[in-house]
Amino acid sequence: MSDTPGSKQQNTAAFYGQAVASFAVAMAATAIGIYQLNADAWVRGFLAIAVLYLVTSSFTLAKVIRDRQEGPAQAAAPAYAPFEKR
Repeated sequence: MSDTPGSKQQNTAAFYGQAVASFAVAMAATAIGIYQLNADAWVRGFLAIAVLYLVTSSFTLAKVIRDRQEGPAQAAAPAYAPFEKR
């Protein structure tokens, strides 16, 4: 494995599958828990919306962190320059 700036390490298929399965199990368990909760419908609805908001903000945070870590390597060579003359 080389540490050159252009190389990018890929995850294995098993790691990807485990991450997807773990996410699916966590979301299913949370949804079942909210559904089985002995509370009014508006409380369960609020919790469901809160979980969805938490998931989307977590994805956004992970993307921002990844982009910041990869930023210096990509800053040297922009992939798209819309106003550049060729």
